[in-house]
Amino acid sequence: MKVRASEVAKGDELPPLSVPLTRADLVRYAGASGDFNPIHWNERFAAEVGLPDVIAHGMLTMALSARLVTEWTGDPAAIVDHSVRFTRPVAVPADGAAPDEGGAVVELSGKVAAVNEDGTVKVNITARSAEQSVLGGASAVVRLPE
Repeated sequence: MKVRASEVAKGDELPPLSVPLTRADLVRYAGASGDFNPIHWNERFAAEVGLPDVIAHGMLTMALSARLVTEWTGDPAAIVDHSVRFTRPVAVPADGAAPDEGGAVVELSGKVAAVNEDGTVKVNITARSAEQSVLGGASAVVRLPE
C-alpha cells in the first residue's frame, strides 16, 4: 500500500500487523545481527537470569514496529525518525509438535498522531504480545509523497 500525504488525517489507523515468532526466527535474527546472547536461545540461561523464557531480541521487536509503518507507506525510506522504549520482553516458548503450537505473536497497530506543517506525519505505534504491551512510547515520523 502506498499512502500519500494528502490522504492522511490525524486519527487515521494503520492496517494492523500480526507477526508470529518462533525460536527458528530468533536463530535467524541472531545470525543476521551477530547477537548470540544466550537469553535468545537457551531456556536454562534465560531462567537463571530471571526471564520467563527465551526472549526475542529487542531490536527485532523494534524492527517489527518499523515494518508496520513501512507496509503502510510502501516505502522504507519514508521513515525519518523511529523510536521505542522497551517495556517488556517478548517471550518465545519452544515450538510444539504442531505448526500452530509454541512461539509467540507480536500484534502491532498504529495511529496517525499528527500531520505536521513540514509535510511529515507522526505515527504512534502499539506493540503487544501475550496480551501485554511490549513497547512504550513507540512512534515513527514519516515523509509521504504528495
